[in-house]
Amino acid sequence: MTTSDDILALGKETSLTTSVLADWIQHGTPKQREYLHGLLTAEVTSRQASRRHRLLRAAKLPTMKTFDGYDWTAVHFPPDYGRDQLTSLEFIEHAQDLVLYGDVGTGKTHLGIALAAAACHQGIPARYFTTASLVMHLRQAKDHHRLDKELAALARNRLLVLDELGYVPIDAEGSRLLFQVIADGYEQRSLVITTNLEFSRWGSIFGDDTMAAAIIDRIVHHGRLLQFRGDSYRVKNALMK
Repeated sequence: MTTSDDILALGKETSLTTSVLADWIQHGTPKQREYLHGLLTAEVTSRQASRRHRLLRAAKLPTMKTFDGYDWTAVHFPPDYGRDQLTSLEFIEHAQDLVLYGDVGTGKTHLGIALAAAACHQGIPARYFTTASLVMHLRQAKDHHRLDKELAALARNRLLVLDELGYVPIDAEGSRLLFQVIADGYEQRSLVITTNLEFSRWGSIFGDDTMAAAIIDRIVHHGRLLQFRGDSYRVKNALMK
């Protein structure tokens, strides 16, 4: 008599092949096929949920944010681009970039995190960094002779969210490392950058106008600019007045 343990043991060893599955479908009764369909549906659902969980954990999001309840009033889209196109994540399919630029506290970080979370829920590998933490991460990898390994790990993500560009100056080595990440991803994966500095001031971030120009050139080629204008959400809702 077949026991539950026997079935579970086989389940751990099994990776179904099309030919075997087709044979069992052909010889099964309608009731058996219905049962098999339910089993496989449950398995696929479970695997998708596990993948989403793994991707969200790997994304290193500082907090969970979604599009639900997001206040879009501060966001100004380009004429040829809108909210539905953004939230559908079609820009990732085309390896396009986004720059979320504007006033402090207007929802740039929230939207960047929500885009990364949405990507993970769709089974798309994504990773979040503040600019300062990414530069530190790369510098430590270089110091420990594992920079190539870390760059390869970053390259496995189809979306990289780079938050708070311009909040902390970057030295020459950090600029080179950041440029390498952006250059490696050019036309291969998507980049979302949040910043409160216009392009003309990016030279002050990198300490090198030529380096900044090279980075901007790659981002704008397949990128769109979303502008954020308004009062800070944190100030409007602050306890300290």
